[in-house]
Amino acid sequence: MLDTLGNMKRTHNCSELTAKDAGKEVVLMGWVQRRRDHGGVIFVDLRDREGVTQVVFNPEFNKAVHEKAHGIRNEFVLATRGTVAPRPEGMINPKLKTGEIDVMASKLKILNISRTPPFVLEDDTQVSESIRLQYRYLDMRRPLLQKNLMLRHRTAAAIRSHLNNLGFLDIETPFLTKSTPEGARDYLVPSRLNPGQFYALPQSPQIFKQLLMVAGFDKYYQIVRCFRDEDLRADRQPEFTQIDLEMSFVTEDDVMAVTEAMMADLFEEVLGLKIERPFKRLTHKEATGRFGLDKPDLRFGLELKDVSDIVANAEFKAFADVVKAGGVVKAINAKGRVDLSRKEIDDLTEFVAIYQAKGLAWIKVRPDAWQSPIAKFFSESEREALRQRLDMEPNDLVFFIADKPNVVNEALGYLRSHLGYKLGLVDHEQYDFVWVIEFPLMEYDEDEKRYVATHHPFTAPLDRDIERLTEDPLAVRSRAYDLVLNGAEIGGGSIRNHQVAVQKKVFEALGIDRQTYEKKFGFLLQALEFGAPPHGGIALGFDRLVMLMAKQSSIRDVIAFPKTQKAACLLTEAPCDASPAQLEELSLKVRIMKG
Repeated sequence: MLDTLGNMKRTHNCSELTAKDAGKEVVLMGWVQRRRDHGGVIFVDLRDREGVTQVVFNPEFNKAVHEKAHGIRNEFVLATRGTVAPRPEGMINPKLKTGEIDVMASKLKILNISRTPPFVLEDDTQVSESIRLQYRYLDMRRPLLQKNLMLRHRTAAAIRSHLNNLGFLDIETPFLTKSTPEGARDYLVPSRLNPGQFYALPQSPQIFKQLLMVAGFDKYYQIVRCFRDEDLRADRQPEFTQIDLEMSFVTEDDVMAVTEAMMADLFEEVLGLKIERPFKRLTHKEATGRFGLDKPDLRFGLELKDVSDIVANAEFKAFADVVKAGGVVKAINAKGRVDLSRKEIDDLTEFVAIYQAKGLAWIKVRPDAWQSPIAKFFSESEREALRQRLDMEPNDLVFFIADKPNVVNEALGYLRSHLGYKLGLVDHEQYDFVWVIEFPLMEYDEDEKRYVATHHPFTAPLDRDIERLTEDPLAVRSRAYDLVLNGAEIGGGSIRNHQVAVQKKVFEALGIDRQTYEKKFGFLLQALEFGAPPHGGIALGFDRLVMLMAKQSSIRDVIAFPKTQKAACLLTEAPCDASPAQLEELSLKVRIMKG
């Protein structure tokens, strides 16, 4: 027979008792982390979301309660009354917040029993993620996940407080909206009241927050759920949360200043860390040129160096021919890493192949000679030029990739990041913010054979580049900016097109004809004609930000109920089939396409 609470009322959580509470009678409630029987005395580690306290059931202290404690097992839910007692000298546990005391039990209520869990509910549990996600409600009892989710709560609270104090308004925008031809694939929702028609779940509140600026709400924010039907990885989810900001009468500098102040306030309040301001800034061209990627990790060196001019006429045709065809040759110098084995270099060659690189050339700088299959192809003057450009010294290992600029930058950029971790160059206690600015407004999609927006089609071009929209679209730079933290993009934003004429020019440069943009975005274009103010904003990935603050490698570990990489919920077994009655009500018929 299980107990009810009766006259038991919790007085403390399982982390706040110290030696100063000795002699105090307390009531604790929680789960049994573990039970140990030491020759008659039973010890129970009682756990709640705040921590663990050791409860002692001693027959000399209370024989009846000790007898009852024999029935306790792991994950039982208990309520216990007892007296706080300091631990004997030499028995203090410095690893436990309450390690100075025990609670000597005088009363015990077993509030519920538990089946044996499918895995040990401890931080170092060795179990597959699929099992953890299937029993997520148990997985979240582990201290690490509870700590992560409490950090997520504090982060959201700090952000709201900061923005509220700046006069921002928290305004909700719709979840059932219109599908628009930009960004990733939409999640579609059939309409019962409008047979054959569909809503789309928002990939972001982009258009609505612009409409709020037209409406005169000049400082808007939302911590909002967004949805994208895209291929998943460790830092992506089909449903995710973003910190969404929009402001009127601002420039890029204004938006960046507000964001920097918010990040500095957040890190100091939640993590107790001071963040240096202003944040560094790199143009997109400089970021990709020096670090390969538009999300550079600045916590270590290994910068890319362009050596195309040095090897343009070298006897090594793999380099010279690429340069003549308009490609580039770049290198990174892994200082002092000549000891990497051939097997490790072969593994790195396979790694860069993931990013379409056709090969990875290398030179080991020995004290007396260069060791490399390609060394013999360089003249003495070319060797000296490479030495100077790449700062080549004895015991260095230099890697080269030759190909189209985008392939070289991406492959070497990811190799740089990989080596940063592999070679122990990353300071994991450091938080290094950088803005990447002046992105190209658009890029050419080889698959679709058309121009596509680098960010989204509402991003404003630099004023001095507007005239290039017709003759040279790829040369147009945008008023966009990304915020990067430790090699991860945590936010992106821009100044928007607030004038109808410019917005239409951008649509046309993207190959979106008038009929299409009037149909898809006519309501926005109409709104811009009613005195739209200059405006801009930013969207910050909340899950990814919390992941970095918590020093986790996957956003699934900072989300209460995440999906798998196949966008499935193993706990609820979603997605699932709809019943024939539901489909009929929605005027739908399912036909599975093969192949």
